[in-house]
Amino acid sequence: MEFPFFHGKLTKRTCEELLSKKGKNGSYLVRESESIEGVLCLCVLFEKCVYTYRIFRSQQGYFTIQVKKIFRTLKDLIYNYEKPNQGLVINLRYPVKKLEASHRSQRFKSGKDGVYDGEKCSSALFVVGFLGLVGLGGGFI
Repeated sequence: MEFPFFHGKLTKRTCEELLSKKGKNGSYLVRESESIEGVLCLCVLFEKCVYTYRIFRSQQGYFTIQVKKIFRTLKDLIYNYEKPNQGLVINLRYPVKKLEASHRSQRFKSGKDGVYDGEKCSSALFVVGFLGLVGLGGGFI
C-alpha cells in the first residue's frame, strides 16, 4: 500500500512511540497486525493513550472497522473517520508518516528509540464485531 500513514510491519511499541512523539490528539497511523495475519490496525492517539482498532478486509477486498460500515478502499475508510462522531475515540486528524528505512535505522543506532518522556498509558484494543464494541487491554495486536 502506498499511503504515507501506512507503516506496514511495525511493532506495537514502535507504533506507540511514534504516536507519542507526535503528541497531538487525533494523530494516527495504520500498521499490520502482529497477531492476526491479513488484518490491519488503525492506531489513534488521544489524551496520551494509543487506541487500536482492527481493520478487516472482506472477500471482495473491502475494508471495515464496524460491521455496518464497509469501505471499498483503505483511503475511503480513513476519509470517513476523519469526520467527527464516526465511532472512534476521536476523529482522525494528523497522519503520522512512515519514516524512510534509513532514517529509522539511524534513529535506533543513535539510541534515540525511547520516545516516552512522561506518563505512559497502556494501549487499548477495540474490536468491533457482531457483539458490538469490546475493549481489551495489553498483549500483541
